[in-house]
This record gives sequence, C-alpha cells and structure tokens, in this order.
Amino acid sequence: MNQENRTIRPRRLRRTEGIRSIVRETSLTPQDLIFPLFVVPGEGVRKPIVSMPGIFQCSPDEAARDAMHARESGIPAVLLFGIPRRKDSEGTESCVPDGVVQEGVRAIRQAVPDLVVITDVCMCEYTDHGHCGILDDNGTVDNDATLEHLRRIAVSHAEAGADFVAPSGMIDGMVAAIRSALDLAGYTATGVLSYAVKYASAFYGPFREAAEGAPKFGDRRTHQMNPANVREAVREARLDEQEGADMLMVKPALAYLDVVRAVRNAVPELPLVAYNVSGEYSMVKAAAAQGWIDEKPAILEMLLGMKRAGADIIITYFAPEVARWLTER
Repeated sequence: MNQENRTIRPRRLRRTEGIRSIVRETSLTPQDLIFPLFVVPGEGVRKPIVSMPGIFQCSPDEAARDAMHARESGIPAVLLFGIPRRKDSEGTESCVPDGVVQEGVRAIRQAVPDLVVITDVCMCEYTDHGHCGILDDNGTVDNDATLEHLRRIAVSHAEAGADFVAPSGMIDGMVAAIRSALDLAGYTATGVLSYAVKYASAFYGPFREAAEGAPKFGDRRTHQMNPANVREAVREARLDEQEGADMLMVKPALAYLDVVRAVRNAVPELPLVAYNVSGEYSMVKAAAAQGWIDEKPAILEMLLGMKRAGADIIITYFAPEVARWLTER
C-alpha cells in the first residue's frame, strides 16, 4: 500500500447523502426554535408588517392560533411582544392585568397548554418617547427608576402565566431586580431569559415598525452595547449569570457569531439563545423576492451557522417555515 492510499482523504466522507448525514457535526431541528409574536389589542386582528413579509401584528386570539400552529409543527416556544392601546411617558400599560401581553399569554396558555411562553420585558413599546425606561430630567434613561418598573412588568407577566420573562433593555441590575421581584411574589418557578448581550445594531429597523417602538429622539447607545466590543459581552453575560439568569441571549446573531462563541465558552453552564433579528430576516426575504438568493438553503445555512457557533436555541421569524422544511425532509 503506497502513501497515497494510507492518507485519509476527506472527500470519502462527502461522497453520498447517507455518508454526509452520519458524519454531520451540527444539527438543526424545530425544537431549537422560538417564534416571536407581536400582540395588539382587539379580536380577529391580523395586520401585515410591510417590512417583514409573512409576519403580522395579531390580537390575542390570532396570536393563540399562530402559537397552536407553531406547536403542531414542533416549535416548543414563543416570545411575545406587546403594542398597547395607549402610550405614555412611563409605559403604564406594560404592567396592568389586562395589558396586551398579559391577555396574549392567557389566550395562548388556554389554547396550547404545553407551549413554552416567554415574554419580552421592556418599556420601549409602551412609552410615548420610545426609550427603554423611565427618563430623567435630562432625557436619559434613569436606571434605578426603570428597574422598579421592570419588576412590576415581570410579576404581571408571571401572574398571567408566562414561563420565562425576558428583560431586553440592557438596564444594569435588571436580572437581579426581576429575580428578586418574582421570588418575593411567589413566582419562583418563573425563569429569566436575559438579553445579556444586546448590541446597538442597525439590524433592528423592521422590528421597530413591527413593535411601534422607535425612539422619538436620540438613540439607545448609552445602554445597548457597542458593536466593536466582545470582551464587554463576556462580562455582561457573566454578570447576568451571577444575578440569577436561567438562560442568556446574544442579539443580533448573524454579524455576531464570534460573540456567540465567546459567550458560549465563557458561560458553558447556561443555555445560550441567539436572536436572528428582524433586519436579518427582511434582508433574506427581500433578496429572495428579487430572485437574488435561494431562500430555503440560505435560511437553513444561516441558522445552522448560529448553532455551530454555540447557540442552543434560536429566536427567529423564520421558525414556522423552517420547522416545515425540516419536517418534510
């Protein structure tokens, strides 16, 4: 046997689909996905979001119908965002018992009891200024005043039946404050999925249309992270782990796969979630509509890359169609 025959030749492991499948290193299944839903007041409401083809603002009954379809396709969880009836400077409707997210949670819990329901805990959708908290006299987010409000929001979501609350404002101490509030209120079983690493990204544009939460002035760079930083991401993730987070998130995903890997390595004990955000979704949809990209393989490749980088779970607007594709295989 000559040297060439003794050498391992990788192409042997790529020769057929069967061989490729048995040596596959990373897998993607419907169980890896969380589907975000935008809930609005009313009944029978299903309003298309122009910048996110295939995604809608839905009333609680319609959101429950979408949640049921998601569960039937193998998706285990949904993430709820609320657009209230009325906005004010303090986001009052975010924590009322009949708030839109609270009603959405109850509708979904009744329709699909075994679905995991996660709620976004932030104030930007509820404030008339569009910022993620209570503003001080200088027009900047007052960290401590905002924490008190986040505590009330989280407890109201737990009372409605949420399995996890997900603080997203990058407010210092948010995980500890919410964990303490939940425990004091008796909701020790309600978990915290922290937006531990959330960048001040250009990829959120379509979401701001969907959630009607764009800031009326300024930006969010004082509390969201600088896209240039990764060591800071690791520090934020470790802080949230210490404060009692049950799961951690990196947002966005596609341009931050190195951050996903860094956080995975730094905090290996906790489940890690990557958020495939609205801009990432809309770019693919727009390119596919023009025939510039083959939509299905491009989406699957993106999500597989997020899993390969270290994400255990992916929040994605592609979830229903991806679950269908994976089931059809």
